[in-house]
Amino acid sequence: MTAKTSFRGSFTALVTPFKNGSLDEKAFRDLIDWQIAEGTHGLVPAGTTGESPTLTHDEHNQVVGWCIDQADGRVPVVAGAGSNSTKEAVDLAQHAEKAGADAVLVVTPYYNKPTQEGLYQHYKAINDAIGIPILIYNIPGRSIVDMSVDTMKRLYELKNIAGVKDATAKMARVSQQRAAMGPDFNQLSGEDITALGFMAHGGHGCISVTSNVAPRLCAEFQGACLRGDFAAALKLQDKLTPLHINLFVETSPAPVKYALSLIGKCPDIVRLPMVPATEKAQTAVREAMVHAGLIN
Repeated sequence: MTAKTSFRGSFTALVTPFKNGSLDEKAFRDLIDWQIAEGTHGLVPAGTTGESPTLTHDEHNQVVGWCIDQADGRVPVVAGAGSNSTKEAVDLAQHAEKAGADAVLVVTPYYNKPTQEGLYQHYKAINDAIGIPILIYNIPGRSIVDMSVDTMKRLYELKNIAGVKDATAKMARVSQQRAAMGPDFNQLSGEDITALGFMAHGGHGCISVTSNVAPRLCAEFQGACLRGDFAAALKLQDKLTPLHINLFVETSPAPVKYALSLIGKCPDIVRLPMVPATEKAQTAVREAMVHAGLIN
């Protein structure tokens, strides 16, 4: 029996707050409560936006555990569990399952550039090691490898492969994947600025960076898309577009952590080799926050 997920709407790719060089548990738990209160449909801890590359394995597992505990079943938790080492990815996925995650998000292995067969075997090993759904995270811009639709279709035949977070920015992929895997293959956008087109092509939601700072607007946007009210969605898109762009004016999550600091939700602290947003980036972020009506 193949695993299925029916994740819909706005899922926040959560930042990981830091304080004095360590994880800031209180800020993280408070952020989760605020996200849920604002209407966010699901949470994704310990991904790229959560600075997973600079979290130790213990910290990674702590963040996932805290998120599951704080969410307390109110919304689904899709735990980041990716690595360019298959063994490490298996370990992270197994921990997420034991902690109670609803699913895991597994990025295509970065830097070592596996072939399509290597990608298949990587995900198959994780599939065989756990019993909860797996979302493929396809982001060629960061990982350098791009999973083909054919490889994805092959993986979808495995029991736990349930869907994709697609950050290819190729609109045709949504329709191609829908044609290859069918409408039950859970397709979530991994890019805020193109999420409107993604949804029009038959997507089911977005794993969003912008929703860290504008959770209600992003949830309303996704709700409009899911209702087929693309006129309402377009109005919200116009409101959110400067944020979608300016939160990436420098490498994420530096701009989004600065944005969160403006509304008192998270310290403006990132870990090296990430550095805080420059003054120019801060100005752009502030302007976008004003445009969205989040600050005066």
